[in-house]
Amino acid sequence: MTLPNAAAAMTPTARFSFLRHWRWGLAALAALLLIVAVGRWAENREFQLKAATLRQAAAAHALGLRGIVEKHDYLPYVAARHPDVLGLLLHPADAALPDRVNRYLADLQQRTGAAALFVVDAQGQTLAASNWGTPTSFVGQSYRQRPYFEDALQGRRGLFYGLGLTTGQPGLFIAEPVRSGAAIVGVAVVKLGLERLEQTWSRSVDPVVLQDSRGIVFLSSVPEWLYHSDRPLERADLDWLRQHGQYGARERYERLPWQLERNGDGDGFTLQASLQNRRKDYLAVQTTLPELGWTLTVTSDLVEVRQARQEALVIATLAAALLLLGVLYWRLREKRYAEQRQARLELERRVQERTHDLQEAHAFRKAMEDSLLIGMRARDPQGRIIYVNPALCEMVGYSQEELLGCMPPYPYWHPDDLDKHMRESDDALQGRAAPHGFESRIRHRDGHDVITMVYTAPLIDAEGEHQGWMSSVVDITAQKQAEARQREQERQLQRSARLASVGEMASTLAHELNQPLMALSNFAVAARAMIGHCPQDMLVTALDEIVEQATRASEIVKRVRAFINPQRGSYEGLAIDGVIAHSLALLQPELQRGHVAVRSVLADGLPPVRGDRVLLEQVLVNLVQNAVQAMHDTPPARRRIELTARQAGPAVEVTVADNGPGIPAEQLEQVFSAFFSTKSDGLGLGLNICRTIVEAHGGHLAVANRPGGGAAFTFTLPTNP
Repeated sequence: MTLPNAAAAMTPTARFSFLRHWRWGLAALAALLLIVAVGRWAENREFQLKAATLRQAAAAHALGLRGIVEKHDYLPYVAARHPDVLGLLLHPADAALPDRVNRYLADLQQRTGAAALFVVDAQGQTLAASNWGTPTSFVGQSYRQRPYFEDALQGRRGLFYGLGLTTGQPGLFIAEPVRSGAAIVGVAVVKLGLERLEQTWSRSVDPVVLQDSRGIVFLSSVPEWLYHSDRPLERADLDWLRQHGQYGARERYERLPWQLERNGDGDGFTLQASLQNRRKDYLAVQTTLPELGWTLTVTSDLVEVRQARQEALVIATLAAALLLLGVLYWRLREKRYAEQRQARLELERRVQERTHDLQEAHAFRKAMEDSLLIGMRARDPQGRIIYVNPALCEMVGYSQEELLGCMPPYPYWHPDDLDKHMRESDDALQGRAAPHGFESRIRHRDGHDVITMVYTAPLIDAEGEHQGWMSSVVDITAQKQAEARQREQERQLQRSARLASVGEMASTLAHELNQPLMALSNFAVAARAMIGHCPQDMLVTALDEIVEQATRASEIVKRVRAFINPQRGSYEGLAIDGVIAHSLALLQPELQRGHVAVRSVLADGLPPVRGDRVLLEQVLVNLVQNAVQAMHDTPPARRRIELTARQAGPAVEVTVADNGPGIPAEQLEQVFSAFFSTKSDGLGLGLNICRTIVEAHGGHLAVANRPGGGAAFTFTLPTNP
């Protein structure tokens, strides 16, 4: 008999009681099902949260492992290209090379924190190592059987983790072939220790495991799992491990005390493991590192997942009880309906008052923002402008209606700096904006430039959600103009000081050297007049040279004095190729003694320049002599000077470049200072005088280091109108 038929056969009172108990039974069953569903939902939610946390932890550990490798990945490449390393592999009998290479590798090891660096010849014999002076030195050891050595001999980068054959200490070996032309003559190897990473993992509450391609654990926060495998190893694998000595003389690799259960198609799984003779359940996530051939496993205890389910069951039970109490309380609520209505009306009145207060506060904040002298701009995460204040509108010349809703590029971006604006905007939208701000040049609507400082910070709403980016824009145009004027004044003062110093020196030279030089010229003329009585061709040639050089010295003194006093100057139109040719002819003996080759590249059709021939020749002679002296320690075959001349707008640009060691970056700003010299016997006046001469001709002298090595001095001379 069905429930409706049974209820129909009862008396009205019994029927009401029966239906009431039936409804309560259904309600209890529904509550029970709800409690069970809530427990399962809480368990699944906690499981998913744990899995997401583990994926983040695995990504962080993987990033750390890659960072360790990438941090030192360049070391064998650098060592393989060191000339002494190549020389040692090509000439192992050279007694001086091993010591130099050993010290170079030791210095490189101390600076980078690597465990060791060593160089192996093509037969696998170690010729040099950073630990050559220790009892466990690698020098003389053979590593021919190591896989990284075999890979490097095949022209590939070798990567191998295992126990050291000499020290017995584990480490990651990275090998790079050393090439002489197309031939591989040896291998440069760096050994990295992972002790710090292992110590960090050892402090982890939950196990962290790193396995090789064969499933063998070689790094673990649980020491008892080391050198265990997650699967039986085949005989070929055991033979390979024994042949290459990856984990020492070990013959067996026990199975890991694990039982795995996959959770769907994801990377997570449930792990039952034996730890300190106790069975524990973990949630585990595996991440593969294909470039290293490793597998990283991170775990988390499942106790919290079960606790979450129990807590959810308790909470759901309490909620069901509260629901029952709520149903019982319904009638009381009906009686108090009038009171609640009155309370609702009172609440609505308070809401209206609160709304009015908020409107007033908003109006006050708007007035404060409008009174700011600093431009304010808000953008959403996509870069769309969602707010600007009047100060910014005045700064760029566009109204709020024209700016709101704009996407990059914005109308006030400077047309010459569009790429720079786009990079700075992308950095700000991705959270990489400099905390101290950055300088930006923008274009006002009327066409004049405005220099600003921009400071960007995240825009967070009252709910804690990131809604975009707020930027403060400060107009620093006046400040920049004042700084430019100050720099120009300082430059003029420095130039005046240099001219005064050179004038004093030129006057001293003219006073002290002019008379002896002219006397030398007179004696040489007299000697030449006597040749008729003593016809000796060699004497005539020598005396002619004396006359020419003495006259030139006197002419230089006069030109320096004329240069200091512009009223005495004798500037004329000059062909720059003739000035260069005569300067090189004067320096020919010195260039031959120094085994220096000069390559002149002169553009066709160069216009004449206006200047003093003698002084410009002195500038070229000084720069070429400095280039020769800079290449004193350069091999003779590489001693080359490149002398170029080309037209650069309304001027001719001349460059003297050498193949020397270049100028240290911290000294580039000082090379033109008076009395500053990098030579032990130098006065430090040559370049200072050269720059003064060039500036007196209306040009500019500058220096820069060449990308391939060496320094390049460039000066400009205005063309003769």
